Amino acid sequence: MSAEDLEKYETEMELQLYREYRDVVGLFSHVVETERRFYLTNQVELNVRTADNGEVYFEVAMQDAWVWDMYRPARFVKNVRVVTFKDVNIEELAKSDLQLPEEKEQGFS
Repeated sequence: MSAEDLEKYETEMELQLYREYRDVVGLFSHVVETERRFYLTNQVELNVRTADNGEVYFEVAMQDAWVWDMYRPARFVKNVRVVTFKDVNIEELAKSDLQLPEEKEQGFS
């Protein structure tokens, strides 16, 4: 497979992922971002923990989530548990946030 073929494949996968995101975003009330993943979910719990050495870490639990990851064959996940020392961003989506631009505005066809 040439570099051009690989780039074309990845571009197509990203477009498919965006389209799936556009189709499912209205089903969820929260966005959760970690250093490794982006999730959509309706139920999220954040717990701040302290390790034995005094370092603070975060434990995030989600149920019935959708994962932004183009390499996963199934992006809907029943239970997710993330443990991280990095930042976690949790946002509640307002209904106005769920209005996505049409594909033509994004340059997609």
